[in-house]
Formats: sequence, structure tokens, C-alpha cells
Amino acid sequence: MEHRVKVTVLDKKLFPELQAQYCAVPDSGKCPCYHVGDEFLFYRNDERDDFWHMGAGTLVKSGAPDEGCLQSPGTAHCGTEGVPFCSEAWDAISRYIYTALQGGSIMHGWMNDDKVMIACCNDGTRPVIFKIERIDADD
Repeated sequence: MEHRVKVTVLDKKLFPELQAQYCAVPDSGKCPCYHVGDEFLFYRNDERDDFWHMGAGTLVKSGAPDEGCLQSPGTAHCGTEGVPFCSEAWDAISRYIYTALQGGSIMHGWMNDDKVMIACCNDGTRPVIFKIERIDADD
């Protein structure tokens, strides 16, 4: 059986008081790399292995962009060459994507469905919340 993974951006948060206090660009706003409603589909088979390319070319549906998102030095690469994943987001969700692509239980006993995980990136001032779903497909 082949396994695929669908990653959906569920929400984006913003903590402007933390940005004002700690960030070099205090009015950065929400993350510019992702949009609520973005969907990514990962494959891992003989023809395609999206995991080892950090999701390049996996965007299958775009969500609506936010108003007023600023590019900061760390996010200037977002969206280039079909790679929507920033390093912080990839670090936070890649383990779940890899597990699901192998057919494993993403978070047994924590979620009410072992094929689903809700996770967020590590940006403490503007986190993005992701839904990661294992899709089982017959060969």
C-alpha cells in the first residue's frame, strides 16, 4: 500500500506585543510564507519522493493571502521555486510527514484519529497551524 500525506494550513496566529518587544522588525505581522487554506500533497514512491525535497512542488491549492504581511530577512525565500516551507515550519512538521509517508501512526493516543496530527511551526510571534493527514492509497 502506498501512503501520501496532505498538509493543510488551518490557521495563522499573530502576537504583536511579542513582536514589538523582541523582533528586529517589530511590525512583521503574520507569516508571509503560508496562507490559510493552502494544501500540499506529498508522495513517496518509485517516481516521486517529495519528502527529500522539503515539499518542492507539493502545493495543490492556494489559500487567500493576508493583507500587510512584511517580508523579513528570514522569510525572503518563501514561495520561491515552488518551495513554500520555511526551515522552522519544516523542522516542526517534517517528522509527522515522514512517519505518515511510511504508513505509521502519526500520534497514537493523542489525536482521535491516528492518521491526523495538528502541529504548528516554532515561530513564537506568528505561528502557523498545520493539519497533517496520512492518506492510504491502493497500489
